[in-house]
Amino acid sequence: MRRNIIIGSIALLSVIFIGAGKLVPAGFLPQMIMAPDLKDQYSFAGEKVPMNNRDVLDRLDRELVLNSYLHGTTILNLKYAARYFPMIEEILKKNNIPDDFKYLVPVESNFRNAVSPAGAKGPWQFMTGTARDLGLEVNEDVDERYDMEKSTIAACRHIQNLYDRLGNWTLAAAAYNGGGARIKRELEAQKVNNFYDLYLNSETSRYVFRILAMKEIMAHPEKFGYDLSAASLYAPIDNVKQMKVDTTISDIATWAITNGTTYQMVRYLNPWIIDRQLPVKSGNTYTVLIPENQ
Repeated sequence: MRRNIIIGSIALLSVIFIGAGKLVPAGFLPQMIMAPDLKDQYSFAGEKVPMNNRDVLDRLDRELVLNSYLHGTTILNLKYAARYFPMIEEILKKNNIPDDFKYLVPVESNFRNAVSPAGAKGPWQFMTGTARDLGLEVNEDVDERYDMEKSTIAACRHIQNLYDRLGNWTLAAAAYNGGGARIKRELEAQKVNNFYDLYLNSETSRYVFRILAMKEIMAHPEKFGYDLSAASLYAPIDNVKQMKVDTTISDIATWAITNGTTYQMVRYLNPWIIDRQLPVKSGNTYTVLIPENQ
């Protein structure tokens, strides 16, 4: 009898109270898992989302639910946004592209120099041919798809081209994923004139709603349980100096040491350099960043 009492006491001590009298076994991490509530209105690039459309509501709700609980990815996106959004916002504004297009970067690549299964690369995920058409250099030694500033400028050209073709920012965003020709063809075939009335493949159909969900979560992280201090965010990298390079660097490691840094730091600050050398054609000049004080 005494042994049963001891076992019962241990079992009682192995639970904790949370909420309104609910018991949770000790050692379990209590979490509040809730579906986010839909607001009355959402918009992309100033264009309202038709919230009276049941299909639209379902698709938007799905992406909000799925993206609300990508904890590690969302935290890192919020950290990287502090570093890169100011530059991206400035470039978008200078090129008259709506600010909401900045959310394509976390959707496309989570701010990383990602490589898709199809071969798209960089934060804006350009295929090789598209990148070259937009003025980016892509070869075995240099890949400017990995340059955040230059690729953002190229993205502005691409987005503007899509808008000029389709006449609507939301359609331009969909075409960024699905291609301008395909979106235009489907608009004509289905006899509609906006994204929300289009039947598209699953990936492109979800794409705009993923952007809307990303915008909502990143613009109001506290509503989704993300509480990051300013000190935990990644600051812009500004303690660098620009080195103008107009002759070939045959060994970047040696060049780095000569200039008071390392090969690793050169590659970190200049991800568009993709080999141990940097050939420079006559008349060409590259700007290579190195730490100002290391």
